[in-house]
Amino acid sequence: MKTKKANTLPSRFGFLLIDDFTLISLSSAIAPLRMANRICGANDYAWKTLSISGEPVSASDGLSINVDCGIRDEGALNGLDVLVVCGGRRVERNTSKSLSVWLRSVDKQGMGLGAICTGSYILAEAGLLDGYSCSVHWENMAAIADLFPSIDVSAKIFTIDRDRFTSSGGTTPLDMMLHIISTQYGPDVSAGVAEQFIYERIRQSDDDQRVPLRHSEGRQSEKLLVSAELMDANIREPISQEELASYVGLSRRQLQRLYQRYLSCTPSSYYLKIRLQRARQLLRQTSSSIVEISASTGFISSSHFSKAYKELYGHSPSAERQ
Repeated sequence: MKTKKANTLPSRFGFLLIDDFTLISLSSAIAPLRMANRICGANDYAWKTLSISGEPVSASDGLSINVDCGIRDEGALNGLDVLVVCGGRRVERNTSKSLSVWLRSVDKQGMGLGAICTGSYILAEAGLLDGYSCSVHWENMAAIADLFPSIDVSAKIFTIDRDRFTSSGGTTPLDMMLHIISTQYGPDVSAGVAEQFIYERIRQSDDDQRVPLRHSEGRQSEKLLVSAELMDANIREPISQEELASYVGLSRRQLQRLYQRYLSCTPSSYYLKIRLQRARQLLRQTSSSIVEISASTGFISSSHFSKAYKELYGHSPSAERQ
């Protein structure tokens, strides 16, 4: 039996299930806690599930999940260190002003707050991530960054910033919990948990959700990776090919050859594609107008934006919005 080290990380978790939440993310958060208890021969980790009404909640895969209590039940939060909001599909439709008010009251009690998958959107809507860094599923990163400029939206798989514990979707909550277990019980215990789940690589908080160039072409050409990251960081005000080439120490022609060699496209076509991908995220996840999205993704006119969008996706931005 291993003794838990004294630290400020939580060990008593409440999971607030929002309609259409992602079941795999919830399971990935709870399962490592159960296994750590088993390995250590202790019950230091505890958890309960909550819903807004206290009634069962449907996950995004259609399964109905019973909960332990509703958020307004007497003693619902007793003994908890952190309340974790579990989001999923259509998260913007499944939040409300009353939920935001209740979450702010939880924060005033001094309880830690967390989110998995798209749950960070709900905390952001309540103003509870202002001044914090947070992780969220990659599909929602653009929307949260655009809607809540006071939040530092991270591409990392999970982020622990003071009393905020956020992770992106899929199985990434497992990595966040393994990090907590490792800090509290040591790396041998977290490795033992991972082995039980046949989880070959424990990802760390500095791992990005998706950096495809870094794992393929970027390893062969650091200049390609840096130039692509510069493009991604300058969506609203695109930089010219000449500036881009200068930043990475190449001529414009050398930069073009680099992209042709590794990506079979020109730098300008690659840049256009990532701007349109960002626009697609904003069309799907925000209520911003097409004119606003056009401007925020670096297009000089909405007509140019619509034409480029249709060429890439086969339909107009307005059709995408519908």
